[in-house]
Amino acid sequence: MYQTIATIYVLAFLTFLPAVVLGLLAAGAFRAGLAPRQTAWALGLVAALLGLWAAAMVPLAQAGVLLPPPTIFDPPFALMPLIGGAAILWGLGRFTASGQAILRGLDQRHLVGFQIFRVMGGLFLLGWAMGKVPWQFALPAGIGDIWAGVAAIQALSALNSGAPQARALVVRANVIGLVDFVVAVSTGLITSEGFLHLLSRDAPNIINMYPLALFPAFFVPIFIAFHLFSLRALRSEPLVRPST
Repeated sequence: MYQTIATIYVLAFLTFLPAVVLGLLAAGAFRAGLAPRQTAWALGLVAALLGLWAAAMVPLAQAGVLLPPPTIFDPPFALMPLIGGAAILWGLGRFTASGQAILRGLDQRHLVGFQIFRVMGGLFLLGWAMGKVPWQFALPAGIGDIWAGVAAIQALSALNSGAPQARALVVRANVIGLVDFVVAVSTGLITSEGFLHLLSRDAPNIINMYPLALFPAFFVPIFIAFHLFSLRALRSEPLVRPST
């Protein structure tokens, strides 16, 4: 039963989350006054990247390629899309003219507000309740994701109301979100089959198996990229930009 629920859930977000990303990028391009042709190329590139990325991760997860390495000498395929995906998205936003312009058109309401969707990690708690996901991973990862989503809601509310603590809440939301990923990845590795398997040895974690493997292989890198965009914007850009 949990496998069916998780598959439907993940496949729904596999369509929904990229759509939200493209919607935000389109809004940023419009607010930045980006030329229609340049906007089309930028959105087309990101859409193609996300589409091919998702299409590649599904069969790899189904084939078990994204499992943690069995020995320290084996390639860490489980971490490659997580780290590599976040780096590619960051690079597109940081080092391309279109990416820079689009991000300038967005503000913290868009960047940190995107983290509200982190509550999707509540699926891990359901897995624990149904006896499919070990508590050593499900509790810190699931509660951490929900906490990150709630922190993003609080930051977004402060931004919308112009509260004086808005900047502090944006920083807090980003810190909570990034720390949660460190905890989730760490507990995921030590509860899953592989050379780091220390906990839940009788019932190994299924986070790196299909469909849950799409979390670290696809969803998490997108969230990490938005955290990085948010933190960079805090350095020199206004929290909220006037609508155009």
